[in-house]
Amino acid sequence: MTKIKAAMLGDWQSIALELRPSAARNADGSLKPFYLRRVFKYLPSDRFELEIVNSADPYGAVPLVRIRIGGHMAWQGPHPIAPGAQKVDFVADEAYEVTPLAPAFADVLNKVASAGYAPWAVDAPQSIFGKSFAPFALKEGTNFMEYDLIYLRGDLLFWGARNVDGRGFDSEQNRPTNLQIPLVRK
Repeated sequence: MTKIKAAMLGDWQSIALELRPSAARNADGSLKPFYLRRVFKYLPSDRFELEIVNSADPYGAVPLVRIRIGGHMAWQGPHPIAPGAQKVDFVADEAYEVTPLAPAFADVLNKVASAGYAPWAVDAPQSIFGKSFAPFALKEGTNFMEYDLIYLRGDLLFWGARNVDGRGFDSEQNRPTNLQIPLVRK
């Protein structure tokens, strides 16, 4: 595991816009698509920084929101998906910030996440760290955490693929069992 950690140090980014199933559903019950780009930094002492930009379209032409998360990774041992893969828990115990990038998204946040926040506005980041935030099902006083996996192959960094039914990685039972599109060195 020491070799994996040393090889991961540095900056990583999405190859292209990524598609994931979201927990939200369309009127017909099908899952809504979730388009995003990731920039990830693995830092010494098992620290990480992650920036996600979610877009409304499959080409990233209409960015909706920027999310910045910072915290620690807890390594939990081998994952059976591939030789060298590791179970890793991501804990956002340092920072969690949301920045609306589109007026419509700011309007939605002003309707569903106004308590305890300044009015939401385009390009105005707000910390949601340690606070209740209904759109992401965050509860006050708790740190966001995901049960994920890491697999490093050369200059490709894989995490777990989202569950096709939209379930989050909120428990050991929901830890991913497949790899998603990798990040590449930045």
